[in-house]
Amino acid sequence: MPNRSEQFAPAAFARIPVEGLLAAAVLLVLPRRPRAVAAALAGLVLGVVTVLDLLDMGFNSYLGRGFNVILDWPLLGDAESYVADTIGGTSARLATVALVVLVGVLLALMALAVVRIGGLIGRHPTRSTRVLLLCSTVWMTCSALDVQISGVPVASDHTVEMVRSREQAVRATIRDERAFAKEAKADVFGATPPEQLVPDLRGKDMIFTFIESYGRSAIEDPVTAPGVDSTLDANTQALAEAGFHAKSGWLTSATYGGNSWLGHSTFLSGLWIDNQSRYRTVTAGDHLSLTKVFEKTGAWDTVGVMPGVQKGWPEQKFYGLQKVYDAFHLGYRGPKFSWSTMPDQYALERFQQVEHGRKRDKPLMSELILTSSHQPWAPIPKLVGWDELGDGRIFGPMAKAGNDPKDIITDSQRSKEEYGKSIEYSVTSLVQWLQRYGTDDTVLVFLGDHQPIARVSGNHASRDVPVSIVAKDPKVLEKIAGWNWTDGLRPAHDAPVWKMNAFRDRFLTAYGSVPHPSGS
Repeated sequence: MPNRSEQFAPAAFARIPVEGLLAAAVLLVLPRRPRAVAAALAGLVLGVVTVLDLLDMGFNSYLGRGFNVILDWPLLGDAESYVADTIGGTSARLATVALVVLVGVLLALMALAVVRIGGLIGRHPTRSTRVLLLCSTVWMTCSALDVQISGVPVASDHTVEMVRSREQAVRATIRDERAFAKEAKADVFGATPPEQLVPDLRGKDMIFTFIESYGRSAIEDPVTAPGVDSTLDANTQALAEAGFHAKSGWLTSATYGGNSWLGHSTFLSGLWIDNQSRYRTVTAGDHLSLTKVFEKTGAWDTVGVMPGVQKGWPEQKFYGLQKVYDAFHLGYRGPKFSWSTMPDQYALERFQQVEHGRKRDKPLMSELILTSSHQPWAPIPKLVGWDELGDGRIFGPMAKAGNDPKDIITDSQRSKEEYGKSIEYSVTSLVQWLQRYGTDDTVLVFLGDHQPIARVSGNHASRDVPVSIVAKDPKVLEKIAGWNWTDGLRPAHDAPVWKMNAFRDRFLTAYGSVPHPSGS
């Protein structure tokens, strides 16, 4: 069985598997009882490989990569939570039970099927030998001549290769864990004295904002681009009228389709965090995150607004956030919008009320994670008057009248359309907030954390996301003139593309930080 959904075709099931021929040969020479035991074990192994192929299929569809047998088991729990948050806890529990039953049935039936084949071979050894020799001859001939059906080789060693590749992936994962632990200890700015960190941003209110699933596809896909591009252009003009200007480029995210925290940590740590093991390693250490830089100086108050965080979040220390407002600390009394616990507009307004609008002795450094553009993009909130937000109950009728997530999930075209609308909503909310509350000293850095899932961005989409820096003070953007970014909120197609982990060091250098390496 293929391990990618786009490879499903009749030709994929017309192959002769070499592992089947080898297994038949072993069963042919074994006595009856050992044959039954070997057949059952072979069936269980084949069942496990099939389950892993199915996991590969799901992970490729949602995260653009295969399933890692060492690192990815905890993500299955996250998947259940996502389903529960999207379509309800009861549906999620029923789906989980159904999947567990299906896996058990699959393993049992696979084992029974191979035992049955072993019994047939044992009862008809002469005929089985002839058939095995014939199939082996056909396999070798097709292999030698590279015979294919619709581009798929008839002589297959797919399962053998899959087992081999998984074994190699396990070895690579173990090696990577060891190597990355050493890499994370080294930091170009790790020993930089506080007074030599971002001196050119002193006195500025810094805001680092991630927009969920805001990827290159939003700006360039034929379905989403017209609406998103016109929104970006209109907001660029609106910012200019308010005295703000922007420059934009592209960053290649360490993740795709999900696992947003990997994108956040890559951007802020300056390290390539593309799996959970790396994430645990870096967030448990003392590597200097971009947001923690501002705390280390002692010249800023630091705060996080995380409406997507719904449980304990020990990473707060790594990110240098003195205070964090999660889903339960923003006073929201309105409905959820699918996975998103509250509309971005509400989260931004509450940020203004509880932190940004307060009088303080120091400027503020904030990390905001906006969630309204999280899949499945149904229902999507609409902008309301900023003075009408209250405690969020105004959104009640809007959520009830919105699309049902189940209708959007099953329709790729509608998923694209609604995804585009969600990006328009999130960007416009952020820009309107900046117009309303930004000052001469406000500096906003905002970007996407990753591309949307393959159902929207395509099976071979890039990992690029837009990134923008917005400010009133012309000196802020003059510092990055050498980056050759595009003026405005919409990066040009050929604007520079950096790996996401490159941003931290470039940003710190641009604003006057002096390198003092540590841990090397």
